[in-house]
Amino acid sequence: MTVVGIITPGAMGASVAAAAKSNGHDVIWAGAGRSQDTVERAARAGLRDVGDHAELVREAAVILSVCPPHLAESLGSEVADLGFTGLFVEGNAVTPERTLRIAAKLAEAGAETVDGGIIGGPAWEHGAGTRFYLAGLRAEEVSALFRGSPLEAPVLDGDPGAASGLKMTFAAFTKGSTALLTAILAAAENLGVRADLERQWGESFTDQTRARVTANTAKAWRFAGEMREIAATFEGAGLPGGFHAAAADVFERLAGFKDAPQPGIDAVLEVLKRR
Repeated sequence: MTVVGIITPGAMGASVAAAAKSNGHDVIWAGAGRSQDTVERAARAGLRDVGDHAELVREAAVILSVCPPHLAESLGSEVADLGFTGLFVEGNAVTPERTLRIAAKLAEAGAETVDGGIIGGPAWEHGAGTRFYLAGLRAEEVSALFRGSPLEAPVLDGDPGAASGLKMTFAAFTKGSTALLTAILAAAENLGVRADLERQWGESFTDQTRARVTANTAKAWRFAGEMREIAATFEGAGLPGGFHAAAADVFERLAGFKDAPQPGIDAVLEVLKRR
């Protein structure tokens, strides 16, 4: 049994923690100051609350970092500053360069880092199809934590940064194209031609597009940061980042739908029109 710490048990992180827990590992988290929603997710996952990050760092042999992109580096630095010397899994939607920077900070404290990238939704049940791609010298050790659980954890042949690069390029299409479709509908609405565009698309594609756009509004606040990381990844690879910088702007305009019931398409376009 390995003591595994999770930072933080959000919608995705809680399911990752539960997958490790299902394999008999002691999975801990730091509940001090966290919201009631987070407390409930941690309880659903069967996590042991150790209070604060200092105690989590003291007890954990492995720490999984699964948080919104804008928090990844500061949380990695906090863990390093608390003296962590175990194995840190950087599992966030950040650029390969940022992953390596976090790893360097942790190495100064004596910790080792495995690069991770999660593709798919929360993995509460077998058949979810979610994959936690891993890269780095000790990636096989991390993969073993999840073997047979609802979360698949393939190990990539590449160096650290490969898993982050895969995550960035995959989400560049899946989430980036959602932002593009959202912007297209909003532009057509503002130009007075949405009904004509949707007739040209046909009923099937129109229904799929509306469902895709509205289903992602509650997560738009988080996708905005991810799009910025993708833009930086593209620029680091010698390609234009403007596509995803614009996608970040689209998602940021929809941030007010966080934690709200799924809206109708007209409500989404009305918010974009006001901006």
